Amino acid sequence: MRPRRRSPLTAVAILLVALLLVACSAGTGSAPGQAADPEEAAVGGTGEEARASDGAGGPTDDSGRPGGNAAPIEQRIIKTGEVGLEVDNVAVMLARVRAMAAELDGYVGASQAGTLEESATITLRIPAARFDELLSRLHEIEEVEVIFESTREQDVTREIVDLAARITNLEASEASYRVLLDRAERIEDILTVQSRLDGVRGEIEQLEAQLQTIEGQADLSTLTVTIIPRGAPVADVQAGWDPGAQLEGAVAALVGLGQGVLNVLIWLVIVWVPVLLILGLLALVVVRVAAEVRRRMPAADATAGGDAPTA
Repeated sequence: MRPRRRSPLTAVAILLVALLLVACSAGTGSAPGQAADPEEAAVGGTGEEARASDGAGGPTDDSGRPGGNAAPIEQRIIKTGEVGLEVDNVAVMLARVRAMAAELDGYVGASQAGTLEESATITLRIPAARFDELLSRLHEIEEVEVIFESTREQDVTREIVDLAARITNLEASEASYRVLLDRAERIEDILTVQSRLDGVRGEIEQLEAQLQTIEGQADLSTLTVTIIPRGAPVADVQAGWDPGAQLEGAVAALVGLGQGVLNVLIWLVIVWVPVLLILGLLALVVVRVAAEVRRRMPAADATAGGDAPTA
C-alpha cells in the first residue's frame, strides 16, 4: 500500500499547536516560589508563601495547608487571683501556704512576712491546671476564714497564634535576605540588605520575647494570698483595760501641763519682766534726749542770725 500524504493544512495546524504550547510554557516557566524582583522575594517570601498568607489558594486549616479538617488549637488562658485569709497565727499559716505551693509544683514569686499582730502577703506561681485545686485547698483549711476572693481569666489563644504566625513570616523574610546578602557584590547593596536583615532580626527577637512572656503567664497562674491576723475577742480587750491606770495617766498629764504653765510664768516674772523694764527705760531716755536736741537747734540758729552785722 502507498503511504498517505499529509495535507499542507494538517501540517500548518500541528505547527500552530506547537507554537501555542511553547508560548504557554514560556508564560508559566518560572520556578514556583521565585519572585520577579529580588527585593520582592526578600520582603514577601516565595510566591507560595504569599498565596498562603493572603488566602488566594483557597481555604486553609490552622496549620496553613490548603483544605483538610482544621486542627484543634489548644486554648491558652491566663489565670490570676487574690484571696484573703483570717487566721490566728500568721507565721504558721505563711509556712503552710509555702508548703502547699511546693506540693502543687509551684513556687513563691514574692512574699512580705509579718509578725503575730501584722498581716503578710505571699504571691504564688502555680501551674494553670492546678489553680482551682489550690483555691479549694485554701477553703478546706480548718480555723481559717476566707474574707475575700477574686479571680480573673484572660483568653490569649488568638494572641499567641498571631505572634507565632508573625514570627514565622519574619523568619521567612530573614532567610530571603540572607540569600540576597550572599549574592550581593556591591558594597551599597551589601549594606542595604544587612540593614534590613538586622531590622527583621530585631523584630523577631522582640516578638519572641512577647510570646515567651505570654506563654509563661498562661503556663503558671498567679495567686496573691493575704494572711490577716484575727482580732482579739472582746473579753481579752476588757481584761487588758485598767481604769485606775488610765486615771493616773490623765492626772499625770494634767500635772505636767500645770508645771509647764508655772515654768513659763516663773521665767516671765524673773527674767523677761526686768529685761523688758530696762529696755523700756533706755528707749525712753533716748527719745527724751533726741527731743531735747531738736528743741535747742532752732534757738541756736536764731541767735546766730541776730548777731550778724546789718548793712
